[in-house]
Amino acid sequence: MTKLVRRHKAILGVLLFLSAVLWVGISGFHQGLLAGTDKTYEELKVFSDVLDIIEKNYVDPVDSKNLIRGAIRGMISSIDPHSAFLLPEAYKDLQIETTGHFSGIGIVITMQDKIITVISPIEGTPAYKAGIKAGDQIIKVDGEETKTLMLWEAVKKMRGKKGTSVVITIRRKGLSELIDFTIVRDIIPLESVRSHLLKPDYGYIRITNFRENTADDVKRALRKLEAGKTPLKGLILDLRDNPGGLLDQAIKVADIFLDKGRIVSIKGRLKTHSKGYAAHRDKDKHPHPMVLLINEGSASASEIVAGALQDHGRALVLGTTSFGKGSVQTVEPLRDGSGLKLTIARYYTPKGEAIQARGIVPDVLVEERYVSGSEGKKHPHMKEKDLKNHILPEPKKGLSDEMKEKILEIRGVKVPGEKASDEVKRLLTEDNQVRRALDILTSWQIFSKMSH
Repeated sequence: MTKLVRRHKAILGVLLFLSAVLWVGISGFHQGLLAGTDKTYEELKVFSDVLDIIEKNYVDPVDSKNLIRGAIRGMISSIDPHSAFLLPEAYKDLQIETTGHFSGIGIVITMQDKIITVISPIEGTPAYKAGIKAGDQIIKVDGEETKTLMLWEAVKKMRGKKGTSVVITIRRKGLSELIDFTIVRDIIPLESVRSHLLKPDYGYIRITNFRENTADDVKRALRKLEAGKTPLKGLILDLRDNPGGLLDQAIKVADIFLDKGRIVSIKGRLKTHSKGYAAHRDKDKHPHPMVLLINEGSASASEIVAGALQDHGRALVLGTTSFGKGSVQTVEPLRDGSGLKLTIARYYTPKGEAIQARGIVPDVLVEERYVSGSEGKKHPHMKEKDLKNHILPEPKKGLSDEMKEKILEIRGVKVPGEKASDEVKRLLTEDNQVRRALDILTSWQIFSKMSH
């Protein structure tokens, strides 16, 4: 009995420590742990009593470690949809996603109303090619219902060896029946940046997410686009369906196009979690007019870039209102190899506008449609404000190659020295937002000449 009492005192001590950790600076600031209040201590004693009763009386033997971890998960999940307790395996996977490579299907998911929901498919991945859409609810994975799975457990089931397949059962808004997608896993590409010349002197850069080398990749893409005999007359920066990623990369990308001024501010309850990030003058100049594309799938780091360039008048923002994830998370490694992902602050644009649950409102509203010779179909999305506990403030077949060639001929689009690539053809014939952005940039040049 004495041994059991000592054991529960030890457990209670661990719980008090974890409670204190929640109130400290997460980004490397580990000093001055705050003592729990009397009320917190009393509640933890109740927790210890419950744990003791379960261990003594439950019909089957239980593992106290699993009970405590389950309690921690429940505690964190009650705060907001972006905070989480990551078991060692899940914490390791999180590190791999931003620094290494992995094999899977390529989607970004969240938990909405206890249902695993797609924020956005990563462009070019198996899930994207299969037709998985933002807002799709994942009901089953290989026939197993997901309602009892934690987020990281669902991720683990969808990952696997390259070349193997997984069946994802989807519930999609507007459809009465579930849809099965058989998806063959592949290596998820680390390249987050692609670029094209849409027509002579008009560039296009697409950022699919913000990884370790995204800013350097953007610089390389710009050098390639600007290497022509004549300067670029305009640039389209495409951040649609970009779910975000690393904060420092978003800041560096915005800094590429700004010479001075605030890029973003983060403000938390603690002074150590509040900071402003400013632009720096760079020897490389990119003075060409810009149109930046966003939609409901543009979140977090994407919204930081869009908000900074919009507030400074550096880019015209076109599309639909972004996702609205304006909160800052940081991950603290714990002693057993697990991790604590915790929301510590909110993002604010240079003009002091809060992004959280509001998003970036475009300067020019253009609904996204899949154009295929008819009206097309609006792309469904979910937003931050649709998530439970959020912090308060089917496309049709494309055109034939022959029809694409005719449209390109009518529009006079030719890439210097080569035939337009399939991707450029698709953007200019089927993507109404890209076409609108290009029309604006072209008109920009015409009116600039007229004013002189």
